[in-house]
Amino acid sequence: MSPKNSIAFGIENVFPPLPLYEWKRTKNTLHLYLQIVGKIRLKLSPRQNHWWHVPFYVSPRGLTTRPTPYGFDNFEIEFDFIEHALVIRRHDGERKSFALRDGLTVADFYRQTFENLAALSIETKIWAVPYEAASYTPFAEDTENKSYNKEYIERFRRILISVNDIFEEFRGRFTGKSTPVHLFWHSFDLALTRFSGKPAPVREEAGMVEREAYSHKVISFGFWAGDDNVPAPAFYSYTAPEPENLTDEKLNPDAAVWNTDKGAMAILMYDDARKADSPRETILNFLESAYQAGAKCASWDLEQFNLNHSNND
Repeated sequence: MSPKNSIAFGIENVFPPLPLYEWKRTKNTLHLYLQIVGKIRLKLSPRQNHWWHVPFYVSPRGLTTRPTPYGFDNFEIEFDFIEHALVIRRHDGERKSFALRDGLTVADFYRQTFENLAALSIETKIWAVPYEAASYTPFAEDTENKSYNKEYIERFRRILISVNDIFEEFRGRFTGKSTPVHLFWHSFDLALTRFSGKPAPVREEAGMVEREAYSHKVISFGFWAGDDNVPAPAFYSYTAPEPENLTDEKLNPDAAVWNTDKGAMAILMYDDARKADSPRETILNFLESAYQAGAKCASWDLEQFNLNHSNND
């Protein structure tokens, strides 16, 4: 959506408020729903570098696995946040779905998902326990997480679309290796990562996930809806490995700050961005300033990766 169209559509619609305390229970339930489907994608997809085979992607209607291989065929699972349904589409046009609603427990979601897969002759098994989530209860036994507030799910969908478009624009400015814009179901953040192309030393105590994710020097960017550490939605960026003097670099806009609680992370609160005269430009400026800070301190070749863009409007 162009900036002019964003203004016509209304900033409140494009970047609606999303206070964490008002939908935290729904966010936690959705996170667990996503982990169930994400683990199906992880189990059936061929492995790709840096775990690119596991995340979701923003669709016009919500979040999708995109095609997932199954034998010589494939299928897609989509969280449809307009119809509020989980939809499974098989390659031949056959489909199954069930409603996402308030009161749908994680246990019921888990059961119905696998019943619908079986009805489409798709058989698989997952390690059916949460991973780095608010709950430790096995999915099949979780009857406590069951909140689904449609209003806030719809706000979240609208924000994902807006942020995904901005991240895609930012991604196009970089000529080096870059991830797709994708949502990781373990951390529940929409993320984008740029690579320097140089291998990185990985901590000796790092687990399998970290070793693969940070095998090369990166600068990552993302949006997450808030958690116990940052109890409000925010944009972020970090450089790994973290270079010296990173936090001495200036961030834009002035509302952006360096958070050093767990390493140096650039933070721009979502509410500061959405209330700006141009949220799109504000977010892009933040992403660019965080990249410039990380690339400068980590001695990246800024000229090599720079792509000048002209306005195509």
